[in-house]
Amino acid sequence: MNQRNYQKELETVIRTHAERGEVPKLLLHSCCAPCSSYVLEYLTRHFLVTVLYYNPNIYPPQEYRQRVEEQKSFLMRFPVGHPVEFIEGSYDTGRFYEMAEGMEQLPEGGERCFACYELRLREAAEYALRLGMDYFTTTLSISPRKNAQKLNETGERLAKEYGVAYLSSDFKKKNGYLRSVQISKEYGMYRQDYCGCVFSMREREARKKQETAG
Repeated sequence: MNQRNYQKELETVIRTHAERGEVPKLLLHSCCAPCSSYVLEYLTRHFLVTVLYYNPNIYPPQEYRQRVEEQKSFLMRFPVGHPVEFIEGSYDTGRFYEMAEGMEQLPEGGERCFACYELRLREAAEYALRLGMDYFTTTLSISPRKNAQKLNETGERLAKEYGVAYLSSDFKKKNGYLRSVQISKEYGMYRQDYCGCVFSMREREARKKQETAG
């Protein structure tokens, strides 16, 4: 089975709406300001975007606040195509820890992360349905450490459940990740050195200790 080219699929959706003279409404889940940078630069040319910052996985609380304030600050400063709306979701950490129960010791990038994808995408789908959006998607696929295939499979499954189309994508393509790093530097953005949850933070600290010992 040939692997899908999510970037080409996205370009086809964009081209189809452009030919019809349409500007669809998109609910964009953002994991952080740096990852959202290129994605917003790209998508706001073609969609009316509402950014949803919903990340109950982030630890500790002061890290969460720093990241959400960075997101809001960036949106106020960054020139976009069509205007962007912003929603801060609930910081319901209990929901994240309930989801992660029994998977605390799994390495980053595995089943716990996949469950976290679904937790956040499900919230995005609920908002998209409530707000009457045409599509929903996430910035997560811009990261080289995130599994774009799993993200798209999860999004498409939730799209069937909620009746709102998922905008399939792999934003790291066409140098998207490199562009996000460039924009982050231009705007002096805070770039975290771990994904966000307490488990990824522990992995980062363990790596640093190993590097120091080596």
